[in-house]
Amino acid sequence: MVGDDLSGTVALVTGGGRGIGLSIARELAGAGARIAVSARTREQVEKAAEELDAIALVGDISHADDVESMVRATEETYGRIDLLVANAGIAAPDGTSLDVSPKDWWHVFEVNVLGTYLCCRAVLPGMIERGAGRIVILGSGGSYLPLGPNPQNGSYGASKAAVGRFAEYLASEVAPHGISVFLISPGLVQTDMTSSYGDNLPWTPPELAPQLVHVLASGRADALAGRYIHAEHDDIEDLIVRADEVVANDLNAIRLRR
Repeated sequence: MVGDDLSGTVALVTGGGRGIGLSIARELAGAGARIAVSARTREQVEKAAEELDAIALVGDISHADDVESMVRATEETYGRIDLLVANAGIAAPDGTSLDVSPKDWWHVFEVNVLGTYLCCRAVLPGMIERGAGRIVILGSGGSYLPLGPNPQNGSYGASKAAVGRFAEYLASEVAPHGISVFLISPGLVQTDMTSSYGDNLPWTPPELAPQLVHVLASGRADALAGRYIHAEHDDIEDLIVRADEVVANDLNAIRLRR
């Protein structure tokens, strides 16, 4: 069990009505953080908020007005946002790039990439003003892992590749303002979004991503800002100890090697 006390921390978790986002919100709330959870489905997010004594925010992260409203409501209720967990995202429609309509293909980018950008952009003014803040962006191994024998859903992997590169740029941009940005992969977790994948896969224990976000929220891992951290395959405590080596050798980064 992660022991870092987050009392007084204010966290906004997008896509917090179910799945990985809800698990992350539970972990943070259990450590003492005050939580705002957002989702598109009112019933889900209100149920989550009631459980966590949190505020429920209904909106679509691909719409700038919705995002600004969610951030404004959180700041008006709690006074600030210390941590953004940019978790909300969607899977790609089934089919090859030729099978899927351009509208459906691009919608994945509207949610996964534009939505992540809009959420980060909306919380940054307050963080910059205070000279402190943390952002955790949910990436995916689907952005770089080798393709299987029957590759499908190319828009998802492409969108998560874009998210990963954005996270690295953003980390560099905001570091001078005292803000740490992290890119994490939760691993292959069984959720509604992955329910069609079948049971015979190397599923990641669902508690690992929330525990990783808990550590990142504590500030103990700030030296690793801009790095790619996998909830299952990386030992965050070991990385914290070796942070100077990780940065000096450009480890935990997605790079082309020749």
